[in-house]
Amino acid sequence: MANATYDRKEQFQQIQSGLLTGEQIIAVYDAVGTGTGFIGLTDRRVIIQDRSFVKRYAITSIPYSKITSVSVVSNKSWGGEFFSTGSIAIHVGTHTYEVEFRGAQKSHHVHNVILHYIS
Repeated sequence: MANATYDRKEQFQQIQSGLLTGEQIIAVYDAVGTGTGFIGLTDRRVIIQDRSFVKRYAITSIPYSKITSVSVVSNKSWGGEFFSTGSIAIHVGTHTYEVEFRGAQKSHHVHNVILHYIS
């Protein structure tokens, strides 16, 4: 966990407090925009804080085995840079979680970690 990347210590600690035995944090990134508070990546699952509930928060754990695909969300054409945006979409069955970050480097990292674990 010493190598884990994170934006905010309190978000990292929140993920850390809910880890399963032997589970390791890879990264915890703050999200921007409405709905999502942050995303955590461990070696077993994706953890998303959802702020879209009225006056409540939900922490959703998604095992990598349940993720059907991960997408880079961009408003640029294919001729543009692939990771020019800071948004990704995680597809789980019929539900899609979209997470927007400050900077394309974080979306690139999240995309690659998820892709590694679902491949």
